[in-house]
Amino acid sequence: MATKPTPEYSENSIRVLKGLEPVKQRPGMYTRTDNPMHVIQEVLDNAADEALAGHGKKIKTIVHDDGSITVEDDGRGIPFGLHPTEHAPVIELVFTQLHAGGKFDKGKGGAYSFSGGLHGVGVSVTNALALRLEATTYREGQVARLVFAGGDVIEPLVVRPAADGERKSGTTVRVWPDGKYFESLTWPLAHLEHLLRSKAVLMPGVSVTLVQEKTKETQTWVFKGGLRDYLTQTLIADPVIPLFEGEGFADANNDSFAEGEGAAWCVAFTEDGQPVR
Repeated sequence: MATKPTPEYSENSIRVLKGLEPVKQRPGMYTRTDNPMHVIQEVLDNAADEALAGHGKKIKTIVHDDGSITVEDDGRGIPFGLHPTEHAPVIELVFTQLHAGGKFDKGKGGAYSFSGGLHGVGVSVTNALALRLEATTYREGQVARLVFAGGDVIEPLVVRPAADGERKSGTTVRVWPDGKYFESLTWPLAHLEHLLRSKAVLMPGVSVTLVQEKTKETQTWVFKGGLRDYLTQTLIADPVIPLFEGEGFADANNDSFAEGEGAAWCVAFTEDGQPVR
């Protein structure tokens, strides 16, 4: 079948996308686009990474009536001083540059020995696909806040002393996803609940809370014993034999994994009931 010749292909045909433009042009290359769950998961992963690094004990997620979501943690707070080579506030770089963050140096002395997330693109993708994003960090007796729209700063960084009664450390991020990038803006609440509960299981002793403004429902998960506590609380019948559990984690001498990376398992056998995962 004959085809119409395409326009000339030359040096002028090549586009160089900068900043967050690649994400806006091809969002499906960076995240799922059926709903915004994956982009808010990156914010949750950042909060969880603080807890995994031993710097946080509480994570709170709020589903607001207006369709936005807030994630709060009591970790160290994102730094907001000037970056030594980029000469811009670090918190601004984290939300506006695809490969900016504290998780690339996983060696000794790095900010994180291991972490989750979107492989270094992280919350900058969340920001690129948001109508509005508000970021507030509490750190070293100060509170820093800035606001973005479509990935661009619309309210520059403002730093003030922390008021009496304000928390001493942590980060709060509120996100309004942009509907033009997603098939639906409806939050998959069952998926969100499962995700938050899973994080509580994997972080023994960390309190994970979900607040739904519409229904005024609040759920909190804490599993001090990790997988064992989760499994015993979920089973509807007593195990017929003792729980089978174990774990294996890399030590400082492992060449393939960071110290602390590994897996844990717990298996129970019952006479009745559906499989539990």
